[in-house]
Amino acid sequence: MADVVVAGAAGRMGSRLVALLQPESELRLVAALEAPGHAALGRDAGESAGVGRLGIPIGADVDAALGRDRILIEFSVPDASLAHVREVARHGGRAVIGTTGFTATQREELARIATSIPLLVSPNMSVGVNVAFKVLADMARMLGDEYDVEIVETHHRFKKDAPSGTALRMAEVVATALGRDLAKTAVYDRHDKLAERARKEIGMAALRSGDVVGEHTVVFGSLGERIELTHRAHSRDNFARGALRGARFIATARPGLYSMQDVLGLT
Repeated sequence: MADVVVAGAAGRMGSRLVALLQPESELRLVAALEAPGHAALGRDAGESAGVGRLGIPIGADVDAALGRDRILIEFSVPDASLAHVREVARHGGRAVIGTTGFTATQREELARIATSIPLLVSPNMSVGVNVAFKVLADMARMLGDEYDVEIVETHHRFKKDAPSGTALRMAEVVATALGRDLAKTAVYDRHDKLAERARKEIGMAALRSGDVVGEHTVVFGSLGERIELTHRAHSRDNFARGALRGARFIATARPGLYSMQDVLGLT
C-alpha cells in the first residue's frame, strides 16, 4: 500500500482525488495540503470532498505531510508545484504532477530533480488524451506537409494558462512528427496578419467559456478534405483517475522523469 499526499485538497481536482482514493486498494490518503491562509485549513479532507469524515485534516505544513516514498499528487500552479517537488526530493519521496504552464527553465529544473526521485509530470492525465498523443504522431507523419494543422481548445472561464498544456503538447507531438521547430511555426493569433496561411504553420486557438472541463480538436485540412481528432472531457474524474493510475506506476518506479506515455506503455 502506497501512501499519498494530495496538495490542493480543497480545490476542484484535489477534492476529486480525495474522493476517488477511498476505494483504492493500492493507494491510501495519509495527508492533505492547502495553501497557508486557505479557508479550508483544519477541515476534514473527506468532509471537504463530500465523502464523509476521514480523520485527515487539511493542513499547510508541507514538511510534516511529506516523507520517504510518500507520493505527492498535485494539480495547481507552476511555482507552488515546483516548490513542493523540491521538498519531495528533500524527503526522498515521489510525485505525480498534473500542473500546466511550466516555463522552459522550470521544466529543466524538474528534469534535474528527477535524477534523484521518481517524478511523473504530464500536462494531461487523461488516458484518452495520451492515446491521442500517440495517434496524432502517426497521423501527422502519414498526412505530411500537404495538410494544414490547426488546434482548437476550450476550457472553463477560470483556467489561467492559454493555450492549454494539452494543446501545446499536441502541437509539440505534431511538430516533432513533421520535423518542424514549433517555436518557429506556431501561430497563436492571426488578427493582424493580412496574408495567406503559411504552409507549415501550426495554428492554435484557445476558447474560455463557462464550466467546460476540457475539449481539444486537432484539424488536418487539405484541398478537398479535412480530418479531425477530438477529445472531450466530461468530468474531472477522468483526470483524477489517470493521476491515480500514474501514482500506482510511480510507487514502484526508479528515479527518473516520466510521463503518462510511460505509464500506458506508449513510449
